[in-house]
Amino acid sequence: MKGALCVLAVAALLAAGGASARSGSTLTVFAASSLTDAFPKIDPKAAYSFAGSNTLAAQIRQGAPADVFASANTALPNGLYKDHLCSKPVVFTRNTLVVIVPRSNPAGIHRVGDLGKGGVKLVIAAPGVPVGSYTLQVLKRLQLFRVLRNVVSRETDVREVLAKVALGEADAGFVYSTDARTVPRKVHAIPIPARGQPNVRYGICVALSSQHKDAAQAFVKRVLSKAGQRILISYGFLPLPKKR
Repeated sequence: MKGALCVLAVAALLAAGGASARSGSTLTVFAASSLTDAFPKIDPKAAYSFAGSNTLAAQIRQGAPADVFASANTALPNGLYKDHLCSKPVVFTRNTLVVIVPRSNPAGIHRVGDLGKGGVKLVIAAPGVPVGSYTLQVLKRLQLFRVLRNVVSRETDVREVLAKVALGEADAGFVYSTDARTVPRKVHAIPIPARGQPNVRYGICVALSSQHKDAAQAFVKRVLSKAGQRILISYGFLPLPKKR
């Protein structure tokens, strides 16, 4: 009996060791929060850390063990590349911005210009967050900086903006169209005029400190593959422009 218990104990230890080894070799992907739903469909085995792209880039600079960085803009990964912290970034998808309001729309907002009305509670992302920077581009292009007087909070990522509007804690917010699609029963999306729409491009790179570079490069290829692109498009992301 003791022998059998001993064998079971050894087997348990080996199993634990194997699990630890597998866990240690899991690919770690730092990705913009707007990719929360799509990326696990592209690779369900990877370990993901979703947050504001600027937060994730700062963590990589501080030595966080990331293998892949997928940002909601190209400026942040390009900055890491220039500082020899990641491979040369490539654009892997695109997006658009929309204004969202609660389904009940208590402030009566029907177009972007209505955000400047008195008493409107507007929530946006902080300027360093890609969606926050894109928001300021929209307001500049449409000459609507006056709406900033109605901002009641600046969030750390797009999903926080989405949550505040969906919960009725704000009258409106700027998010990506893909995020608005995730809670259609709670928010209504108002399109932004084409002349105000920023060029929203997402960049991806491999962290040079990665201990799993082959797997990281394979992940990037999977995202850029036809199958990966189909998944992104199914979640509302825009296709990449055709190469000439």
